Amino acid sequence: MGYWPSKVACILNFIMQIGWGIIGCIVAGQMFSAVNGGGLSIAVGCVVSALCIGFIATFGIAIVHTYERYASITQLFAILVLVGSAGRNFDTSAVSAGPAGFVTADRCSFFALQFALLIGEAAISADFYVYYPTMTSKRVTFLPTWCVLWLSTIFCNIIGVAIATGVPATPGWSDAYEVSSGALLLACYDGLGGFGGFCVVILVLGSITNNAPSTYSAALTAQVLGLYAKAVPRWIWCIVIMLIEFVCSVAGRNHLFNIFENFLPIMSYWACPWLTIALEEHLLFHVLRGVPFDWTAWENKKKLPIGAAALFA
Repeated sequence: MGYWPSKVACILNFIMQIGWGIIGCIVAGQMFSAVNGGGLSIAVGCVVSALCIGFIATFGIAIVHTYERYASITQLFAILVLVGSAGRNFDTSAVSAGPAGFVTADRCSFFALQFALLIGEAAISADFYVYYPTMTSKRVTFLPTWCVLWLSTIFCNIIGVAIATGVPATPGWSDAYEVSSGALLLACYDGLGGFGGFCVVILVLGSITNNAPSTYSAALTAQVLGLYAKAVPRWIWCIVIMLIEFVCSVAGRNHLFNIFENFLPIMSYWACPWLTIALEEHLLFHVLRGVPFDWTAWENKKKLPIGAAALFA
């Protein structure tokens, strides 16, 4: 893309990853508050979740992998328990309501949100393979990543849609949803007592699992902005990002969730032209021409193009 246009992509990615981190802190804060019966404020829950996310991201990719390996198993268990507890209130015969144009618009918005969640991985996924042997098969890297992203997204969305179908017909759920998304999740475990609250805490860990890698990648992205940014150690960037997520989630816990819910999918569209440019560069100018990449020149302004075409695109 050239030396300077790549900085634009870095800034956009930096903003996007922090935005998802803020949403994760707010949702986790809502769940913490719901489990505590409202005795623990959402603000305090945001603080706890931001500190957990920052702690995991600060200590590097190894602890991220270790944490996610075990947290994912417990989250699957909690979600399956949720299905067993709340399944009786799922309305599988529910149909989309409203004028055809509105229904179509809602479906397009939902697709855009899911697309934004997945396409954003293209900008950060390479950060999580830095300890792989250099001779690792490309298929071994690509196929598990692709399959896990899609399977997890489809599975969680089916559960989410099922919960949504039960909200209008279940008074306890609709009342909880008026409070927060975290309260709704707790209501789905109604009847399980303290064990239901324990499952919600496990789901809180899921929010941390999703956002610790984003914070880790945002720190690496910041270092690409230039030599001065690179001189700042990654762990310091992680602490700075954690503080940003902490302050924004606490200050904007009542408003930022809805704002970012609409803003972040729009932000994610930058990844489409960026990914197109990267693929064209790789396939057309290197693979087809048989020209290898000069990895020693990746941040050398004298060896990189200006990037006017990429910036215009």
